[in-house]
Amino acid sequence: MFVDRVELFVKGGDGGRGAASFRREKYVPMGGPDGGDGGDGGSVIVRADPNADNLAGLTMKKHWKAKNGEAGLGSKCAGKNAEDIVLLVPPGTLIRDRERGNTIKDLVEPGDEVVVAKGGRGGRGNVHFKTSTNRAPRQFEPGEEGEERWVSFELKVIADAGLVGFPNAGKSTFLSRVTRATPEIASYPFTTKSPNLGIVTVGDAGFVIADLPGLIEGAAQGVGLGHEFLRHVERNRVLIHLVEPFPADGSDPIQNYHAIRKELREYKVPLDGRPEVVCVSKAELTGADEVRDKLAADLGREVMLISAVTGQGLQLVIGRVSQMIADLKRAEAEEAARKKPLEFPTEAAIRTTDFQTTAVINITPPADEGATP
Repeated sequence: MFVDRVELFVKGGDGGRGAASFRREKYVPMGGPDGGDGGDGGSVIVRADPNADNLAGLTMKKHWKAKNGEAGLGSKCAGKNAEDIVLLVPPGTLIRDRERGNTIKDLVEPGDEVVVAKGGRGGRGNVHFKTSTNRAPRQFEPGEEGEERWVSFELKVIADAGLVGFPNAGKSTFLSRVTRATPEIASYPFTTKSPNLGIVTVGDAGFVIADLPGLIEGAAQGVGLGHEFLRHVERNRVLIHLVEPFPADGSDPIQNYHAIRKELREYKVPLDGRPEVVCVSKAELTGADEVRDKLAADLGREVMLISAVTGQGLQLVIGRVSQMIADLKRAEAEEAARKKPLEFPTEAAIRTTDFQTTAVINITPPADEGATP
């Protein structure tokens, strides 16, 4: 079961209370305070795990509560801190506060994490309240309450390239031919109801490609599962747009292409500006090359002809997409480097740096002629 949206209640554990205790030793009848601090409550942490592929693992439990910290003890013994709860989600998970609507964290890279409900701090024991005028304090602090709130998790599939097009355009077959992914393939529309990921190997490198569910007209307004489908496109660097040459419903393939572009353009986050490789699929069908020529003339740019059945044109498409992704990554790295602030050495670093000593000579300018030296 593929789950890409879930809401959970999370609560950090309460801190343990501090102890109000006094030394009780033989021959020390008036021992001072020795109450230890309470332990901190556990926090609820969300971490991006590359081994997770969707949010189904979070659906078995609606409420996640970390344990409370233990209370402090005598002899200045602190209570034990409670363990944190770590929830594992796929990279690409966006976490929001349900009530406020604000974004808590966008977990993009594997290992990214965020505390969604911080545990309460343990209370201080009475040993901290001893003063010169109050040598036997009975005050102590209760532990702080842990944070609690409802959070929503929304998965947006991260892939370098995304396959888009109308249902039954051949996207799943394409993915199965260029990767080891095994998506469901059938001759009826909407076989793919959730994204499928595969890794394309090109030489010593590779990229991730996603087979996204087929779009329909009105998807940008939420028709069908339009919003659910389109938000997965947001994470794709390059789009591979497959156009079926002879749709089963008799529609015009050129109009179908423009219909998909319209949905990408009208989505809440415009997606039509993404680099795109256009392919007419099912080249094994008679007349598919003529459809390709008409579409290329309509667009005024190259349209590739491919067949996921015979393999025609697949290597050419993969090579083209791989180069586009490499160029985009290089541009992103250059832009990140350009925006990175200059780092100056700290005073401590300067003091510990081994500099070469240079002699400094003070030269007194000659006195003016006639002046007394």
